[in-house]
Amino acid sequence: MQPRQLLIDGLKLIGAQLIVLHHFAAYGPLADAVRQIAPVPMSWLFDYARMAVQVFLVLGGFLAVQSLLPSTFTSFRSWLVTLIRRYQRLVLPFAVALVLAMASAALARLWLSDDFIPASPHGWQLLAHLLLLQGVLDVEALSAGVWYVAIDFQLFVFLTLLLWLGYRLSQIMRITKWLVVGLMLASLFFFNRHDTFDNWALYFFGAYGLGAAAWWASQSRHATVQLVCLAGVGVIALALDFRLRIALALCVALLLGLTQWQSRTQRSEHRTHTLTKRVIHRLGQSSYALFLLHFPMLMLGNALFAKAGLHSPQSALSVMLLCWLASVLLALLFERYVEAPLARWGRLASKGSTSAAAARPVQSTSPRIR
Repeated sequence: MQPRQLLIDGLKLIGAQLIVLHHFAAYGPLADAVRQIAPVPMSWLFDYARMAVQVFLVLGGFLAVQSLLPSTFTSFRSWLVTLIRRYQRLVLPFAVALVLAMASAALARLWLSDDFIPASPHGWQLLAHLLLLQGVLDVEALSAGVWYVAIDFQLFVFLTLLLWLGYRLSQIMRITKWLVVGLMLASLFFFNRHDTFDNWALYFFGAYGLGAAAWWASQSRHATVQLVCLAGVGVIALALDFRLRIALALCVALLLGLTQWQSRTQRSEHRTHTLTKRVIHRLGQSSYALFLLHFPMLMLGNALFAKAGLHSPQSALSVMLLCWLASVLLALLFERYVEAPLARWGRLASKGSTSAAAARPVQSTSPRIR
């Protein structure tokens, strides 16, 4: 196993916290009250913190291609088992979190009437979420940001399908990579410029593909040339249609590629485990759990704020900070006692299907946040 990388966990930590704070600045009477004493920070979090989703898109592609083994593409069966394992990795903790979200929403509705609290779910709505089809079917979300769980799986399916097809057609890795790069270019120059595609992976594959290309470039003998070409592609896409989200994705991809290339060529890794590093690794590892659990905590915090009859911005800020702290602590527990055991169970459940399937990466591509 590869050791966890500090930069990747650091990016996941920062990105997850920003998007959690974006949701805290967007929903309920807590956000309205805090905005009275901190209008500029709250407006910034509402308008720009959600851009951190690009970090996870790029990380998704970067980590996915390094975790996939060549044996994944030797047969349709091994490819299919890889998809099943990915689905299990995402959906098993997602299903537990949905139960918590529905319970929190039911409790919050007793004390607070607000549009951001989901209504009681029906069977089809729950099934659509478990099948990761809620966005495609235009089903009301049961929690904030759950669209990304579905998009992450779609992106992984697209990536592995292109790699499998390329391998089956040519068995030449260079040609296989060009299929992925081709879809990345199609997304950057067409699909990502039209919001009508934003329920599909095609819209997001530009950033995802930038991450995959950055990993491949970092492993090449011509890493500098390939990273410069990647930067050039991004600049051309931005010149055609400037999108701040794509600019951020490009910067993250280049940062990951350069850092990985330097670590590969210099071979000077420091294995010291300071307290700061351990905290970053732990919080980065629990970022998916934080995404899954912060919205239920936010609903309960808003409901308790209303139930207690509180109105002042200072009390709202205190409740919001407590919700944030509770979300972080609960995420740490959830990752250790729910997410990690479910991941082990999922691997064991599908282990007998084929020994050629790809192993679970040390660093997951979570969280899935909008």
